[in-house]
Amino acid sequence: MKHLSLTVILFVFLLLSISGVAQTAPKYSNEFMSIGVGARAFAMGNANVASVTDETSVYWNPAALTQLGYPITIGLMHAEYFAGLAQYDFGVLAFKLDDKSAFGISLIRFGVDNIPNTTELIDSDGNIRFDRITAFSVADYNVSLSYARDLEIEGLSVGANVKIIRRVAGDFAEAWGFGIDISGLFVKNNWKVGVMVRDITTTFNSWTFHTEELEEVFELTGNVVPQNSTEITLPKIILGGSYYQAIYGKFGGLAELNLNVSTDGKRNVLITGDPFSIDPHLGLEFDYNQLIFLRGGIGNIQQEDKGYQRDLNYTMQPNIGLGIKYKRIKVDYALTDLGNVSAAGYSHIFSLSYSINKIKLEDK
Repeated sequence: MKHLSLTVILFVFLLLSISGVAQTAPKYSNEFMSIGVGARAFAMGNANVASVTDETSVYWNPAALTQLGYPITIGLMHAEYFAGLAQYDFGVLAFKLDDKSAFGISLIRFGVDNIPNTTELIDSDGNIRFDRITAFSVADYNVSLSYARDLEIEGLSVGANVKIIRRVAGDFAEAWGFGIDISGLFVKNNWKVGVMVRDITTTFNSWTFHTEELEEVFELTGNVVPQNSTEITLPKIILGGSYYQAIYGKFGGLAELNLNVSTDGKRNVLITGDPFSIDPHLGLEFDYNQLIFLRGGIGNIQQEDKGYQRDLNYTMQPNIGLGIKYKRIKVDYALTDLGNVSAAGYSHIFSLSYSINKIKLEDK
């Protein structure tokens, strides 16, 4: 009871701290870290915190790393935004340390490359010189170190991420950031309950601007020369529950519901508030013998005001996908609205993972 009371006090203190900071902290900081990873998760509407069991646990719920089926797993994902203008990539190496603990290291990159730099287009004589055009990239990076361990309570595991964030805008600006996530997972028969608290310490990005070459342009256009600054990402709490049921013969089905609780003020989601807003996500997965998977999900539920109508309409983002898991190889595909890439407004996302079974874990 003493430990439970202390936990409750710390949780209340965290909520009060968040409520105070949310009044001044900006929304949508480090939003590239909210996109998600893994085609399975995208297909299920990003409802993945409770049921995830693969290498993408490093992002969704590091506590689930203890459920890896093989000692070592390598995973890759690629997606594109805006007709290929922006690239979104994810890579992970996850491995079990023993039968009770696991570790993972992952990399996320979201970037736009080959952006023309025309600051030197006109030379000192007023001539247009296309040969002086160079290119630069604007990219966001995240490296995460993840750890998970089973506790003495049967079915309960905990995990954490240590995140290092690097953001660059050519030679004009750069930032370094640091943050911590914590998570938990409880498994009981066919039920799973997961919780993920992202940026529990708040994540700080320290920006440095290199605008020496642009100071004259800023002055001529009446803009303020940006100064070095700090950007804060407030915590986000994700609660998830899933249930698996055998349907008939070798067929089975899984359903998961996630509630994403943001703490940075009022957002345009299903349940709005200040500073807390709740964004629900629902996913379904049907399988045949844990070999072939059919998935679907909805998320991004918002109110839409068309202006000429008095009533607000609700919109949502549907997603579908397929998966194949054969021995140590897993291939997942998702058709989802990721940046309105195609003419129909949907994107194709692929994930691939391969597991290595060279280590025999001894039972303890």
